[in-house]
Amino acid sequence: MPKYILSLICICMTSLLWSQESQQEKLEQRKAQIQKEIKENEKLLQTVKKKEKSAVNVVVIQSTKIKLKEKLINTTEKQTKLLKNDMYINQVQINKLKKELKILKEDYAKMIVKSYKSRSSESRAMFLLSSENFLQAYKRAQYMKQYTGYRKMQGEEIKSKTDKLADYNQKLDIQKTAKQKLIAENEKERLSLEKEKQEQLKLLNSIKKDKNKIAQEIKKRQQEYRTIDRQINRLIREAIAEANRKAALEKAKANPSAPVSKAAVSSSKIELTPEAKLIADNFRSNRGRLPYPVEKGFISLGYGNQTHPMFNTITIHNSGVEITTDKGANARAVFGGEVTSVIVISPVNKAVMIQHGDYFTVYQNLSSVSVSKGDKVSIKQSIGRVRTNGETGKTIIKFLILQNTTYNNPEGWLSPR
Repeated sequence: MPKYILSLICICMTSLLWSQESQQEKLEQRKAQIQKEIKENEKLLQTVKKKEKSAVNVVVIQSTKIKLKEKLINTTEKQTKLLKNDMYINQVQINKLKKELKILKEDYAKMIVKSYKSRSSESRAMFLLSSENFLQAYKRAQYMKQYTGYRKMQGEEIKSKTDKLADYNQKLDIQKTAKQKLIAENEKERLSLEKEKQEQLKLLNSIKKDKNKIAQEIKKRQQEYRTIDRQINRLIREAIAEANRKAALEKAKANPSAPVSKAAVSSSKIELTPEAKLIADNFRSNRGRLPYPVEKGFISLGYGNQTHPMFNTITIHNSGVEITTDKGANARAVFGGEVTSVIVISPVNKAVMIQHGDYFTVYQNLSSVSVSKGDKVSIKQSIGRVRTNGETGKTIIKFLILQNTTYNNPEGWLSPR
């Protein structure tokens, strides 16, 4: 019974170790992605510093960098914690192997001593010849054979466990080195983060005199964003109403004898046809796996209400996510669908709206568009070029996801990078 319990504990610990190794790999991938985003952010920050006369945009980008560094530190801390757990499990295995080896070696030593005392061929022969009958002689011969086999097996088990112990000790040494490296990395990132915060504080102090003017500009931009959102809402309602009209006509054609409904066509919810329902279900099933609307980039402004990085008293609203990308980047469809609108926000700012059943994706801040209303697009198909702001040097696409007229947080739909 005790051996059974020990084996069960060993299996549980091995399973836990495999699980933690898998988590460690995921954290390492996440850390690599955050480090990549920090590099992209740093590159953008240097470009903006050269072009921007005001420190406002520098502060905003720097805030994103600070958040990324905080994420990196948090990820490294999780890695360190997992590594400590792995080291504990390995140490338990080492202690267990040492105990087993000690018992095995003691037993093996006793066998060797016993074998040494009866090593001569005469003593073995006498042991057989002194048997009272043939059956006893046969049993004694079998015993000697089994005893020799058992001794050999014990020797092999000692060698196997010794090799395992060496492997665990080597693994533990590697883990100790990795742990020290992670701690050193974290300390370095903490110092870097502190430096970034001090630099940001200096910039904030330098623009205090223009605080009221900047606050008014931020409020003005927020008003512009709300105007664009209202325009998109209107176009989505029109697209919903149009889709419902088409569905009603198809239904009437399929069943001419049915009474014609005079109910008002809904502009808030699409009445899905079987085909549209299939598309919507397919889109929904890909939640968390959709590609980014640009090949490279990072989310520089999240979804929803948030405090402005410069002014704690100002709350900014974002109906989607803003993704900073490379200059000249192409915008691409995150899923197959039909273009329902090409919106001209200004001569240099356009948007594309694509329908996927009762879902809509919107791609804002495009300098040029390569699709037209009614076009069918496939996943990752280029739909236009992302605009680069001439004043700030930033290339940002604003990406929205709606189900009917309800806004969704796109970050939860996109595949982790």
